[in-house]
Amino acid sequence: MESTRTAFLFPGQGSQEIGMGQLLAQEYPTAGEIYKEADESLSFEISRLSWDGPEGELNDTINTQPALLVHSVAALRVFKEMWPNSEPAFVAGHSMGEFSALVAAGALSFQDALALVRRRGELMKSAGESSPGGMAAILGLDILTLDEICAQASTTDQIVQVANDNCPGQVVISGEKTALERAMAAANEVGARKVVPLAVSIAAHSPLMTHAQEDFNQAVATAPIAAPKTPIIGNVSAKPLTTPEEIRADLQAQLTERVRWTETIQFLLDQGVDTFVDVGSGNVLTGLVKRINRKTRRLSLGTPEDFAKIGE
Repeated sequence: MESTRTAFLFPGQGSQEIGMGQLLAQEYPTAGEIYKEADESLSFEISRLSWDGPEGELNDTINTQPALLVHSVAALRVFKEMWPNSEPAFVAGHSMGEFSALVAAGALSFQDALALVRRRGELMKSAGESSPGGMAAILGLDILTLDEICAQASTTDQIVQVANDNCPGQVVISGEKTALERAMAAANEVGARKVVPLAVSIAAHSPLMTHAQEDFNQAVATAPIAAPKTPIIGNVSAKPLTTPEEIRADLQAQLTERVRWTETIQFLLDQGVDTFVDVGSGNVLTGLVKRINRKTRRLSLGTPEDFAKIGE
């Protein structure tokens, strides 16, 4: 794995699963310490929730976000312990995964990132209760077609928009339920391969998150964010974030704006990156990379087995 051509990717919601991080913490004391830190910081056992569930509680956005962060940082710390002189050329995180990427880039401490994602989850859940909405995955339509469908399905009071441009042919839309249903019906009418309502009660990356914006802006504004030591690609800009001000702006905009993942990966490819490492739970992100460019090398880094493979 050549560092100058490698990017570390950090997963967001949807990658969580019961048992995530457990084997890593059992095998590597460094990972176990991260879980212990998180349990003490959050004043409840995020470790037990991650490892034993129940699933419904783990899937609550308040818990999902810190659980994913802890697993990613635990895997990152083990990697740094095993290969202290190896650093990726770039980092990027999908949605809340951007907070894990900021820890990896040296722009945010683990403790501060943990507090921020916990607060983000609380505010997003509250916004979802104030303005109920939904999300749906649309397969087989291009982004321009979906932008047009969402614009036509929206009204002044009922808005639906692209939330995640994950890869060509896989896009998530988000918004007010009636507008979302209109957009889903229109997508089917124009030949979407599949339209899948997601099992969520919030409309992430849409204007329905506006209720959370002011409080989240304040939380981000007061967080001790530093200039990144490793280039980090922002979700909203799909470009490198080089200053604390740029990082704050991207994090704040992320609540209501789309995740430009296709553009993020394409930017990294244009910089000569050919190896992508999914750090944390699952391999959703490297699966998306494969759809964008099959010639890439793709690795996962979340279990002892993953570390053994890289060691070989």
